[in-house]
Amino acid sequence: MGETTFNPNVAIHPGKTLQETLEAAGMSQAELAERTGLTPKTINEIVQGKSSVTPETAIRLSAVFGMSVAFWNNLQRNYQETLARLEVEKKLSHELVNLRKFSCYVELAKWGYVKKTNVAQEKIMNLLNFFGVSSLDLIPKIQAVAFRKSNQKNLSHESLAAWLRCGELEAQKIQTGEFDKNKLIDSLEELRGLTRQNPDVFERKMVDLCASFGAAVVFVPYSKNTFVNGATRWVNDKAIVQLSLRGNYSDIFWFTFFHELAHVFKHGKTDQFVEFEDGKHLDSIEKEKEADEFATNTLIPRNEYANFRQKNDFSYGSVTNFANAINISPGIVAGRLSHDYSDWKQWARIRNRLKFVEKEQK
Repeated sequence: MGETTFNPNVAIHPGKTLQETLEAAGMSQAELAERTGLTPKTINEIVQGKSSVTPETAIRLSAVFGMSVAFWNNLQRNYQETLARLEVEKKLSHELVNLRKFSCYVELAKWGYVKKTNVAQEKIMNLLNFFGVSSLDLIPKIQAVAFRKSNQKNLSHESLAAWLRCGELEAQKIQTGEFDKNKLIDSLEELRGLTRQNPDVFERKMVDLCASFGAAVVFVPYSKNTFVNGATRWVNDKAIVQLSLRGNYSDIFWFTFFHELAHVFKHGKTDQFVEFEDGKHLDSIEKEKEADEFATNTLIPRNEYANFRQKNDFSYGSVTNFANAINISPGIVAGRLSHDYSDWKQWARIRNRLKFVEKEQK
């Protein structure tokens, strides 16, 4: 059988044992003070539980009563450890209410950000470590953007906060230099070209290219009830472009990426942006419109698109030829046409979904 650990629910101060020892020896506190060279006040405060048994006091008590120094030191240490444990247990009990809001714990454990466990107190401690906070009450403050008022039905603000935190942790692994706006602009054409490749090819290239101009691009699995496609913010002076690894159509994925990229170099470092799957957001309408326009015209230049539409030939071959001519995925052109003509069936066979390798447990 394994060892059983006894965890008392009351912290007993060494002063209680000292009082019992004095009574057994028929000795008064005043006499003990004389024998130890300590003041009567010090002895009384120990007995009353107001003062600790210091290592020096333990040596003096050991000399008077014959008990080992370790005996008195252990009493003090056990008392302090029990006090600390009881305080933690009290705190964790308060956190149980908050824990119920984090239905995303299973996902976080699956992805390796927290340890798998069915013990509530362990879950709480793991979440505290994951978020880097002393209380779950503080998460709405450190992940304020996730808790902004939203019209998203059934949105889990706690799951969104966890998803954003995953992005921060992933971004810490990416080495980036200082942000270089000009280099970002110079990299746009190469980034557009990546739209023609599969995720297993473009992911690494995309991350490295963006890191070269100072932006950390991170891919985090989609979390239930977040409805999120992407997010952008600056953390510790590092730009983070976070994308959901949801089974999105390529046109939605790439539009989200260039939309987030627009936030990086067009808007302030103090701004935080979150974009949802239905195009809704938690941020400035004007800045979102600006980012939308940038993404739209970067993916498919305005003049080229206008000329293409004038021909009024939207057949499979025509869409594919146009996409090849402007060096972009045909699925993106199909997605743009579907959006502009509100007809998602006509070009459905051209729009392609991106399949990402699911994040494995660490």
